[in-house]
Formats: sequence, C-alpha cells, structure tokens
Amino acid sequence: MNRPATRSLSKQFRFEQPKSPPVVVNFNGGLVTSDAGLNLIAEIDRKLQITSQFAQCFQDYRKPYRIDHSIENLIRQRIYGLVMGYEDLNDHEELRHAPMFAHAA
Repeated sequence: MNRPATRSLSKQFRFEQPKSPPVVVNFNGGLVTSDAGLNLIAEIDRKLQITSQFAQCFQDYRKPYRIDHSIENLIRQRIYGLVMGYEDLNDHEELRHAPMFAHAA
C-alpha cells in the first residue's frame, strides 16, 4: 500500500523586492494575540485624547481613598473592549490579565 504524499511547509518564507530589504516570515511566534490592533487604537486615542475628553463629562462621586482606577481608565477599558469586539462586561474579568489590554490602558 502506497502512503499518500504529504506536503511539508517551509518554516520560513522570504519576500524580496528590488531595492528593498527582504521580509522574512516564520511561524516561530510563540505567544500570539488576536488583539494586536489594540496598539493602534490606543495610540490614536492618546494622540486625539478621545477617552480623556470623554471622561471629563463624568462627575466621580466615589470616595477618593477607595479608588483604585480613575474614571478615565474605566472608560478606556470599556471602550477598548467594545472596539475589539468584547461586548459583554464579563469579558473584562479575563481581559484584565491580557498583556495587550494592560499595555494599552
């Protein structure tokens, strides 16, 4: 009985164009996230100060000595979660451990 031929993928690909350095792609990424686009969202937010300005619309009635997170950080967390497709608030329990969200906030 003949064994079917299997195709093995190269571990690395090179894309070269004239007068440009080559782009090398491999699959040795280790830990990978699907939320990498959050870096772009956070950078745009920092430049345009969208969440900062939005946070100024709220009055914080909490006792200052009991505050761990500012209104701005709470708003930023909620908006970033919505932008990245995490509509439910229960998702934020897990997202608080996600490195991309920690970096962005």
